[in-house]
Amino acid sequence: MSIYLNKDSKVIVQGITGGEGTKHTALMLKAGTHIVGGVNARKAGTTVTHETAHEGEVELPVFGSVAEAMKETGADVSVAFVPPKFTKDAMIEAIDAEIPLLVVITEGVPVGDAAEAWAYAKSKGNKTRIIGPNCPGIITPDEALAGITPANITGKGPIGLVSKSGTLTYQMMFELNDFGFSTAIGIGGDPVIGTTHIDALEAFENDPETKAIVMIGEIGGDAEERAAEYIKAHVTKPVVGYVAGFTAPEGKTMGHAGAIVSGSAGTASAKKEALEAAGVKVGKTPSETAQLMREILQAL
Repeated sequence: MSIYLNKDSKVIVQGITGGEGTKHTALMLKAGTHIVGGVNARKAGTTVTHETAHEGEVELPVFGSVAEAMKETGADVSVAFVPPKFTKDAMIEAIDAEIPLLVVITEGVPVGDAAEAWAYAKSKGNKTRIIGPNCPGIITPDEALAGITPANITGKGPIGLVSKSGTLTYQMMFELNDFGFSTAIGIGGDPVIGTTHIDALEAFENDPETKAIVMIGEIGGDAEERAAEYIKAHVTKPVVGYVAGFTAPEGKTMGHAGAIVSGSAGTASAKKEALEAAGVKVGKTPSETAQLMREILQAL
């Protein structure tokens, strides 16, 4: 089992012919992802050739729209590698086509554009789950990758991981690769994102193969505090947490657009306290967090 993505997912790539799209299509195929085509309106009707993990070379068709790609291939996941100024249009196109999962990798998407696309998805009945923007995407190890997470860090196992930070996603997967992961999701650090910590926590709680959950947050906003309340009320599985940014100065944006502290709101200490009050064990470093998870799994 996994959440949102598995070996049967049929993936298309919006921006498949661009530099990033080309590079990461190749890496996703090597990870075993079932990619069935791509989208670029200007190159519709052409094909791109890539190596797959097991079947040698594959010729992938390029379609003019997400709707056309879905109709011709049965795709149910799209990964968008589209420049920031075109990302909103790409998201709205995918939402209009009602693709079940849209993973938006692009960094630097204007917050207003992300908010507009998110509101549009909601107005359409939330038929499309959005992960991102500005995220590494989602990986179900040994099955499928939709995004840019290195697929060779870890194998399949009982841990679910949800993280605001791409790099810390990779570090946590590496630190716990002796146990492995059911699914790891990088939700992105922008102020407006599609899938939240709470969405992922709910899905992991309902996934029988996920035995314990790692949640990585960071300074800024109140997502971690809201996640703590949700954990207290709804999550029965053990959760360990890490909050990046204990040494961040107040009022300065750190790394991610959403990582800004104002007054006592959004500080790492406040988030750590909220999580611990909900029964979450919080590490002071990623390595300490991994050790807390290791102890929980060994006791299960």
